[in-house]
Amino acid sequence: MRRREFIALLGGAAAWFASWPLAARAQQPKPLIGYLGATSRDRDIRALASFHQGLKELGFAEGQNVAIEYRWAEGRYDALPALAADLVRQNVTVMFAPASTPAALAAKGASQTVPIVFTIGSDPVAAGLVASLAKPGGNVTGVSILVSLLSSKRLELMHTLLPNTRAVAVLMNPKSANAWPDLKETEAAARTLGLELKVFNASTEQEIDAAFAGMARERAGAAFVIADGFFRNQSGQLVALAARQAIPASYPWPEFAEHGGLIGYGANSTDAWRQGGAYVGRILKGEKPADLPVMQATKVELVINLKTARALGLEIPARLLALADSVIE
Repeated sequence: MRRREFIALLGGAAAWFASWPLAARAQQPKPLIGYLGATSRDRDIRALASFHQGLKELGFAEGQNVAIEYRWAEGRYDALPALAADLVRQNVTVMFAPASTPAALAAKGASQTVPIVFTIGSDPVAAGLVASLAKPGGNVTGVSILVSLLSSKRLELMHTLLPNTRAVAVLMNPKSANAWPDLKETEAAARTLGLELKVFNASTEQEIDAAFAGMARERAGAAFVIADGFFRNQSGQLVALAARQAIPASYPWPEFAEHGGLIGYGANSTDAWRQGGAYVGRILKGEKPADLPVMQATKVELVINLKTARALGLEIPARLLALADSVIE
């Protein structure tokens, strides 16, 4: 072979080898996120947009450089383990379990290696999800809203609105792990305020109907809903029943007041979703869940629906209106 031809051949080979990694990267499949929703797409639609915003902050966009597999439990906690296992079989790169301790536990139960990011309202250490907030360890991290820590304040707000009410009905889902610490916090606050609590359990739509019928028979002066993913999925039912029975109700989600509920007080869940999306993005960029401390959601909102208050014959105290982040006329 002539020297000039040999040099040309070497040059062509070098160019091919130089371009090969880029071509190989272009042919590699997109990272796959597994989304394990305890409620439904319709219920999560606004928060889902915040999740995508969090991903975008780290340079990821669905359909462009990342793919997402969605699974929805529609409020049925018993379906979560199978849905989580199915996502693991899809070889997801990372799993996101928003706004549900049962979803986060199902994800962790399905895999000890797939990175998992949660947003939950309970203590993730007490739930057994992480070793500590600062150093999660293992394959799980996320955002803690700590709803139970807000229960006492929410009961105080309801007492300010209804100072003469002594009997308060508490609606809780006994199948939800985070409901129990929330109930404990609520009971402690009730003792301080001199309130009597009557607990009604519900984990199905029919049991919610029966619970509100029981509240009416007991002549409860108010209803206090403990945070739960199933209840969040049933916002329309809860608000409609409270209106039908003319029971002033307090909800742990600000958006419930936007749906017709009297008062909603709690952490801004959409911001927690954004933080969760950002954590998913960081993991996709190579960081490990064990090295990402559990974040604390700090944005809390109070929303009051004046239209609902008027329908119930209630006048909202001026000091309560002054505290509200949003008032719906």
